Amino acid sequence: MRGSLAGGAAAAILAAAIVAAGLLPASPPAGAQERATALFAGGCFWCVESDFDQVPGVLETLSGYTGGHVADPGYRQVTAGGTGHREAVQVTYDPSRISYPELLTVFWHSVDPTDAGGQFCDRGQSYTTAVFVDGKAQREAAEASKAEVAALLEAPIATSIEPAGPFYAAEDYHQDYYRKNPLQYEFYRWRCGRDGRIEELWGEDAFKGIPDKD
Repeated sequence: MRGSLAGGAAAAILAAAIVAAGLLPASPPAGAQERATALFAGGCFWCVESDFDQVPGVLETLSGYTGGHVADPGYRQVTAGGTGHREAVQVTYDPSRISYPELLTVFWHSVDPTDAGGQFCDRGQSYTTAVFVDGKAQREAAEASKAEVAALLEAPIATSIEPAGPFYAAEDYHQDYYRKNPLQYEFYRWRCGRDGRIEELWGEDAFKGIPDKD
């Protein structure tokens, strides 16, 4: 009995050392949610946040800026142009509930990927669409889904697929804007023509994967 306890303790110490060395992933605590991230630029980040927050399996969203060459940019800098950044949303999700390819489906069907000049009423490079990928698996999934979208729409796809780089959170007043300022947000979204164009482009598949909208 004493020997088996000693052997068990030794095995536990060895397992902990292997995890610490990075050779095996640490197991999450029982009941803990798995977490992974995806990064999308889909025009106005208020709208992208609002759409992804409705998707089952998405744990949180964060509006920000990425893809540029200026450290810690602000909203006025980015929208004025010249920093190389796009408005983007970092999506944190539970991969046991929704997969990365399923998130890509939500993304494609909630933007106009054929528009190379911006999104809807928002024009300029900072409002253009992109999928920022982290690693080979995300890149392969994004490239495959882009090819499928091109075939479905029978049109060139302007959305770029780029390696993920530094992501800078936007100012606090931009976070959850649609919740903090619902009337202003709904008016902006309607005036900008976002939903109308998505429905025109995608038809019955508009907002696919977003409950109560698809």
